[in-house]
Formats: sequence, structure tokens, C-alpha cells
Amino acid sequence: MSTRLDQPREIRRTLLPRPHYDPESFGRLSERIARFLGTARFLVYMTVFVAVWIGWNLVVPPALRFDPYPFIFLTLMLSLQASYAAPLILLAQNRQDDRDRVQYEQDRARNERSIADTEYLTREIAGLRVALNEVVTRDFLRSELQQMLKERDAR
Repeated sequence: MSTRLDQPREIRRTLLPRPHYDPESFGRLSERIARFLGTARFLVYMTVFVAVWIGWNLVVPPALRFDPYPFIFLTLMLSLQASYAAPLILLAQNRQDDRDRVQYEQDRARNERSIADTEYLTREIAGLRVALNEVVTRDFLRSELQQMLKERDAR
């Protein structure tokens, strides 16, 4: 049983056997459908479909019309399409939210590792700077030798 609040609870008892399906493949199918429903191609197809439907039922002889003027059957078909499209789009959005959540967690972990690495390197550089202040540098040694030579020449 799932203890997550964002997932529906499993039904324990049923009178009829429950159909088995692969939720992952169904989710991928719903994403493909939702992706298609959000395209200009779908809008063009739907517009052509509705225009042909209305045109057919206005222009052809009355004996061949299957959905007269108030276009009740067309309204029913569009309602049926919308009633299936809405849950499929919601399912696709939920799957995208899950992917976004995982990506966010991975980004946050990567960020934390980068910050820890940066802090470590900062401490190492600070330690090197402290150590270098105690070490004689070539320029310092050269300037000291030149100063000693000047002092010797001055004597």
C-alpha cells in the first residue's frame, strides 16, 4: 500500500476482477496524446472535422443528413472528446511534475556537492596562501640579495 499522499490509495476488495494494465505504458500513451492535443495540427484537424460535419449536415439533401441543425450529435462527440482529453492531460501533467521533482532533487544534490567542493577548495587555497607567506619567494630572495650587494658595495 502506498503511503504517499500524492498517489491514490489502492482498493483492497473488489467484487469483479480488476483489469491489469501497465501504468507506465499507459502514462507514455497519455503523454503522447496530450502532446498531440496541444499542437496546431490538432486544432487544424478539429476545425476541418467540425467544418466538414457542419457543411455536410447543411448542404446535402435532408435524407442524407445524420445530425440536423442544432448539431446535437456533434456536441455529444466534442463533449466525449473533451471528457477523455482532460484526464489524459492531467495524467501527463502529473507525470511531468514527478519528473520535474526528481530533476529538482538531483539539481539540489549537485548544487550541494558543488558548494562543498568550492568550500573545500577555498580552504585549501587559504591554507596555501598562509603557507606561502612563510616561504621565501624568488622575488623576495632576489631583492634581499640585491640589497646585501648594495650594502657591501657601499662599505
